[in-house]
Amino acid sequence: MEPSDKRESLAGLLAVVASFVLWGALPIYWKQLAGVPAMVIVAHRTCWTAAFSLLVVVLCRRGPRLVAAIRRPGVTGRLVLTGGLVLVNWLTYIWGVNHGHVLDTSMGYYINPLVNILLGRFILGEQLRPLQWLAVALAAAGVAALVIAQGVFPWIALVLAVSFALYALVRKTAPVDAMEGLTVETGVVVIPAIALASLSGGGLAAADGWTWVLLAGTGVITGIPLLLFAYGVRRVRLSTAGFCQYITPSCLFLLGVLAYGEPLTATGAVSFGLIWTALAVYSADSLRRRRPAAA
Repeated sequence: MEPSDKRESLAGLLAVVASFVLWGALPIYWKQLAGVPAMVIVAHRTCWTAAFSLLVVVLCRRGPRLVAAIRRPGVTGRLVLTGGLVLVNWLTYIWGVNHGHVLDTSMGYYINPLVNILLGRFILGEQLRPLQWLAVALAAAGVAALVIAQGVFPWIALVLAVSFALYALVRKTAPVDAMEGLTVETGVVVIPAIALASLSGGGLAAADGWTWVLLAGTGVITGIPLLLFAYGVRRVRLSTAGFCQYITPSCLFLLGVLAYGEPLTATGAVSFGLIWTALAVYSADSLRRRRPAAA
C-alpha cells in the first residue's frame, strides 16, 4: 500500500470512529427536547440538516461539484434512495423511543454492524479471515442473547439495522463526495419531512426560545457525524466500518447505566461482554495482519 493510500485509510478510519462516538452521545441532546413531538423533531432534523450541508457547500465553494454530482448518471437516484433510508431510520428510531421500545432501538444498533459485514462479504466480495468469522459469530451470539431475552420478533430493531446498513452500502458505492452527497440526500426528503410535521398537529405553540435553538441545532449535530461517516466509509472496508459501529451502542449503554441510572440486567451484561470480545478478536487479527505489512 502506498503512503498516500495508508494516510487515506487512516483518515477514513478516524472519521468513521468519530462519527460513531458522536452518534453515541446524541441521547444527551435529545433529552433536552423530550417535550417536542417525535415527528416534529424528525422534520426539523431533516430541514436543518439540509440547510447546514448546503451552507457548508456554499462556504467551501463546492457548488460546481454539487451540480456535477447531480448530473452524473445514476448518482441522483442513489442519493434519493439514501435520503429515503435516512428518513425511515430516523422515524423508526424516534417512534420506538417515544412508544417505550428503547430496547428494540438499542438492539438495532447492535444488529446493524452484522448486516454491514454480511453485505460487505456477499455483495462487495470482501473476504473475512477465520478469526474475523469468529468475531462475527461472537457478536451474533451477543445479539441473539438480546433477542431471546426479549421473546418477541424485533421488527423495530431490524428496520433500524437494515435501513442503515443499506444506506452505508449505497453511500459507499455512490461516486460523490461527502458534502455534496449529504446535501442532495437530505434535500430530496425536505418536502416529505415538512408533510410529516404538518400531520403531527404542531406541538410548538408554547415552545421557548431555547427549544427553537435546540431544534435548529439538530442540523449541525446531525450533519457533522453524517459527513464524517460518508467521508470515512468510502476509504475503509465495509466490514471494518461495521465493527466500528459497535462504538455507538456501547456509548449508549454507558450513558444508560452510568448517566441515566438504567438497570444492567444479566442478559445485557452477557451480550455486552460477547460483543466487546468480538471487537477484541477482530482488532487483534487486524493488528496482526498490519505488522508484517508495515515491516
